Amino acid sequence: MMDFNYFLTSYLPSKEYGGKRLYDEMIEQAVLAERLGFRAVSIPEHHLVNILIVPSPLQLAVKIAALTQRLEIMTSIVVLPVRDMRVFAGEAVQADMLCDGRLVVGVGRGAFAYELERLGVPMNETRERFDESLAVLQALLTEEEVSWDGTYYKFDPLTVMPRPMRPLPLMVAAMAPEGIYHCAKQGFNIQTTPLQASHDVLLQQVEAFHRGKAEAGARGEHLRLSLQRPVYLATDEADARAKLALTYEYYKRFDNVFSGPGVVNHGLIEPLPRKQTLEEMASNILICPPDEMIDRLGQYAEAGIDEVIFSAGFGQSHEETADMMQRFARDVMPHFTGQRVPAVASAA
Repeated sequence: MMDFNYFLTSYLPSKEYGGKRLYDEMIEQAVLAERLGFRAVSIPEHHLVNILIVPSPLQLAVKIAALTQRLEIMTSIVVLPVRDMRVFAGEAVQADMLCDGRLVVGVGRGAFAYELERLGVPMNETRERFDESLAVLQALLTEEEVSWDGTYYKFDPLTVMPRPMRPLPLMVAAMAPEGIYHCAKQGFNIQTTPLQASHDVLLQQVEAFHRGKAEAGARGEHLRLSLQRPVYLATDEADARAKLALTYEYYKRFDNVFSGPGVVNHGLIEPLPRKQTLEEMASNILICPPDEMIDRLGQYAEAGIDEVIFSAGFGQSHEETADMMQRFARDVMPHFTGQRVPAVASAA
């Protein structure tokens, strides 16, 4: 068994498109995901740029919870180094209550130097800031009264209010196998991705998770490993080629702020030439017709992945995305979940 989690990719192609339209479409996709049998949805966090643009993922989580009944709602991921844990802990507790206990707080160190440094966090400090922030967050969520004397946090005893109504599940985004191992060993759910690396790297990540989970003892019994991958179920080879070309254009912008110079014009990321060819990208992501999709996802199930976080928004229309989600639920998901879902006419 392998579950599917729909990632609410938020790409604003132009200012004229409008943020309100973008968020309305994301909410429709979340509601549709529940109807189609996706186990969960994931919400990104980014600032100051026009991809993955959700400045407040907890706000969106609460909105989605009000329109759904069973869907797990995950932040993927909250960037801890740009937040104050004394404030964020209370916000997360409140959001979990308003989500009726369906929230999973996914956290990470951040990936875009462009936004982090404009928010006052040097990229070379993000690891240390994240580690301390996560420790503070854990303490505030699990202990009645907390004081701290660290590098980035120093405070006298305080109690976050309201107190959590349940142990709030945390998920850590990690890519390095040893980092995955240590986080799983501490009892954290893990989200990972090999990005542009080989399948062998993915297998190392999976092995590290299962090793850490085994050593976590009772804390590891219910831990999950989620794999985030670009996925689009094409109708045929021609559709796959068209969506691959669209995705390649999207990654010209993603690479610019992820590993490149961060050339941004009034919030819009400039597309820059990529080192990776379109053909190399095609072999690394899952944009393909049904038979190939089932075979390639089968490798993830065999490797021991609990859940695929399904990222599919690369500039195609909302209507195309909704149709694709329905095809995926009908033609692919049952091979891995064992559950058949009736077709849904629309997201509305």
